[in-house]
Amino acid sequence: MIVLLCMAAYLGGSILFALPVCKIWGLPDPRAQGSGNPGATNVYRTGGWRPALITLALDAAKGWLPVWLAYNAGLSALVQAMVALFAVTGHMIPVFYRFKGGKGVATALGAGLALAPVTTASMAALWLLVIWRWRISALASVIAIVSGPLISALIEPETLPMFGLLAILVVVRHRNNLIRLAQGRETSL
Repeated sequence: MIVLLCMAAYLGGSILFALPVCKIWGLPDPRAQGSGNPGATNVYRTGGWRPALITLALDAAKGWLPVWLAYNAGLSALVQAMVALFAVTGHMIPVFYRFKGGKGVATALGAGLALAPVTTASMAALWLLVIWRWRISALASVIAIVSGPLISALIEPETLPMFGLLAILVVVRHRNNLIRLAQGRETSL
């Protein structure tokens, strides 16, 4: 069951919902526009908040659902964290798109809400605060994800390994954004 859930989480994570959402809304392929990232922020830049919100919800759902299934199957927090990591990895390295995917923030949000809702809600509040103040999505994402291990250690310590690994994965995917931030060239919303 664990292997099947991990495989299903990876395959579900490999569906880049930004692509069908943009197609339905008559928007250009997000991989060829803006930052080139198939995620909600880039969809927002090219099409506005409605398709971005749909993309965010669908990308979060593909992280939430497999973790919720693992939880309801009575599997341990460690297994749930493994399933979450497979879903996020699917979004980042999708088998259906030649292993070129997104940054995994929305998928991590969904997985986190299923596994550690208090920690994840705290991280989301921090993301909103940074967006409100600086309007730079990459900065908000990196600050929120790096805060995850610290928050989980205090509130939901059994999820610390997952948040630690998620932080590493998401920060690595944001390496180009971090370089642009350091150079003062990162795009704001």
